[in-house]
Amino acid sequence: MKVILAIVQDKDSQDLQKGLVDGGFRSTKLNTTGNFLRSGNTTFIIGVEEDQVEPALDVIRDNCHTRTQFVTSSFILPEDAINSSVEVQVGGATCFVLPVDKFVRF
Repeated sequence: MKVILAIVQDKDSQDLQKGLVDGGFRSTKLNTTGNFLRSGNTTFIIGVEEDQVEPALDVIRDNCHTRTQFVTSSFILPEDAINSSVEVQVGGATCFVLPVDKFVRF
């Protein structure tokens, strides 16, 4: 058994949640905050059998998209930088696939 931790942008969380349900995957959804842009993220905890890891990752890949966003340069550069807008890429998903030693449901 494996656990997938999928960190996604809030804009993708509802589509991903629906995709996981439609795909027959159970998940727990946590509201989280990213450190880089300090924006809202959602972390999904998904327990799957080993042969279901790739199908679950496919659902994540199909529902989480990258996009560009403008932020002020002082947000990401040293404080003495000129305040101007910088285009950054956000979104998509960051996934960690971890082994599970034991699974118990009460």
